[in-house]
Amino acid sequence: MHLTKRSALAALAAMMLSGTAMADTITVYTSYEEDEAAAFLEEAKKALPDIDVNMLRLSTGDLAARIIAEKANPQHDVLWGFAVTSMVNPEILEGLEAYKPAGIDQVPERFRDPDGKWFAVTGYMAALCVNNERLKDKGLKMPTSWADLTDPSFKDEVVMPNPASSGTGYIQINSLLQLMGEEKGWEFLDKLDKNVAQYIKSGSRPCNAASAGEYTVGASFGLRAVKNIEEGYPITLVVPSEGAGNEMEANALVAASKNKDAAKRFLDWTLSEQAANAYYDWKAIVTVPGGKMPERFTSAGLPDDVSKVLFPVDFKAAAEERSRIIQTWQEKYER
Repeated sequence: MHLTKRSALAALAAMMLSGTAMADTITVYTSYEEDEAAAFLEEAKKALPDIDVNMLRLSTGDLAARIIAEKANPQHDVLWGFAVTSMVNPEILEGLEAYKPAGIDQVPERFRDPDGKWFAVTGYMAALCVNNERLKDKGLKMPTSWADLTDPSFKDEVVMPNPASSGTGYIQINSLLQLMGEEKGWEFLDKLDKNVAQYIKSGSRPCNAASAGEYTVGASFGLRAVKNIEEGYPITLVVPSEGAGNEMEANALVAASKNKDAAKRFLDWTLSEQAANAYYDWKAIVTVPGGKMPERFTSAGLPDDVSKVLFPVDFKAAAEERSRIIQTWQEKYER
């Protein structure tokens, strides 16, 4: 009888442990690049060894489609590093639950959803890659702004990402339209287009083309320029004086999650100093205090405080107007 009772207690304990293990397993959907996501997850597991994190990584567009397709029966607990311009899609936003993680008050309000459904911890920013040698050979002046690139001297010396296929390309175009207003913005893009040799279906390749000396200026994003400078290419990183267009990458709690305690602990970790330091190995924009931008970033030309050079993007408007803006752009400039 005593053995039977002991067996029953052991079985009950096993059931409780099994339940705990299930409660501490979460599924995270992310659009971080594979190497970024792996590095960040490694740090998260050090801080949260009792949480088993299953991660699915897809591109922003593919992940958005999957979330919408699964919205009647979500298969994830957390959204992590997901573009804000996709996060604010009503079909995605309705599946999120407001949560106020530890440390959220230290994140500037403009990087948080007013209703508390998401908060952005990282992001990327537009930047120009200028080939110093070609600039000198062509007798051109170092550009400091988008406006400088409309000077006739830069004809066929500029390459840009195609906004229909590149998120970096879209944030560049959209920020100029938001800055100037639609009418003046399209007039400006007409002038800029006259100097653009080609539009490339990638956010990084314009910088690579300029780095290789094929063109003088490649409109790209900050970290691509930093990496190319580190690799020894003769380029200068220029943040346009009008302000750098940017996309933020946000985190959120899924309302249908059955593992909310663990999911919330994971979201709390994404605002920790440990997380901030991990982000700074990969990201030009980090909204979480406590980390420090690497010296290799600042020596390449990024400012110590990038928040001072970011254009204040209206992410909701950028999301709502994306299809119309891209269609107009394609009709006017795609070739």
